Amino acid sequence: MTSKDNLPTPGTPTGPKAGSGKPAAKRPAVKSARRRAREHALQSVYQWLLTGDELAVIDAHTREQEGFDKSDRGHYDKLFNGAVEEAASLDEVLARHADRKTTELSPIEHAILMLGAFELKHCIDIPYKVAINEAVELAKSFGGTDGHKYVNGVLDRAAEDLRPVEVKAARG
Repeated sequence: MTSKDNLPTPGTPTGPKAGSGKPAAKRPAVKSARRRAREHALQSVYQWLLTGDELAVIDAHTREQEGFDKSDRGHYDKLFNGAVEEAASLDEVLARHADRKTTELSPIEHAILMLGAFELKHCIDIPYKVAINEAVELAKSFGGTDGHKYVNGVLDRAAEDLRPVEVKAARG
């Protein structure tokens, strides 16, 4: 067999053959418009927590970011503005289920928890497990090493307060 014989033809999968013992190459994940909206909202809430800048300034900066045009702008607006407007009440909910004050959390995990709690409270079209999972994914991408475990635990307990009927039905 010549080296030319080893080259894939156009349109042919390039991953290893089944049973070769080699892991298949991962395709880059295609992010949904909502996932992108959550990421941009996270960056905005994080900036607000750190700087206290005016929301309009933060919002304008975020909208200039690469990829913003691919996000669900309505969901971004709802998450960013809602989480900031309800920061105190969201922190009250989170404080009941966290092992420390929200002011003692890392700002990125605090922002993720705020967004997750906001989605649990106001985005009832999104199943509670999905809202928690999306927050966990944000924590895996942007948070500390085991921050996703913390986010999962806090939001799982908060869901009992924010969506008691749905949680009870899911847990049987």
